[in-house]
Amino acid sequence: MWRFGLWDVQDVAVLLSIWLYVCHLAGAISVNSSQRNLVRSVQEDVFFSVDVTCSGVPTIRWTFMSGAVSRSIGTWQPGVFTNITVDYSTRVNSCDNGSMGLSDLRLQDSGYYVVTVEDPAGNSRDVGFVLKVNEVLYEDLQYLSVTALALMCVAGLLMLTSWLLHRACRRIKVWGRRQQMPENNATELQPL
Repeated sequence: MWRFGLWDVQDVAVLLSIWLYVCHLAGAISVNSSQRNLVRSVQEDVFFSVDVTCSGVPTIRWTFMSGAVSRSIGTWQPGVFTNITVDYSTRVNSCDNGSMGLSDLRLQDSGYYVVTVEDPAGNSRDVGFVLKVNEVLYEDLQYLSVTALALMCVAGLLMLTSWLLHRACRRIKVWGRRQQMPENNATELQPL
């Protein structure tokens, strides 16, 4: 037998076989995604795209987590999305590869989405997505435009009231001057 320093050929072969076995287990499930940080607005749709490679037929579970809540969304098995919770029953759109779409987003949908892929041997791998749902900006603009319109109406009413009061005041002054004049319009002429 050949000796290489402190290691002999059998030790190297055993370590190499263990390393290959560990690499095989680690590579048994592969989950790839092009985008993991997603930002959407309220009432928009989002698509969580995954590319799953696994030995055997995988089971894919989707879970939602936020600071206060952790709940299951549903489980995908080839061709069927099952066990969809009530919160997501009308909003989940599944794909043939286990990817998931979520429609009609709400502010409460912001959080961490985890996809867990499990092969028939019991090995599993998790991948996370971060979703941030923003409020729609046009609602703020709509509020601002309604407020500006209301203020313009109030300003118009105040200007109209001020003009009417000014006209009334002028008429009252003219009427007062007429009242101070003598009743008969005959004036006495004095010689020069």
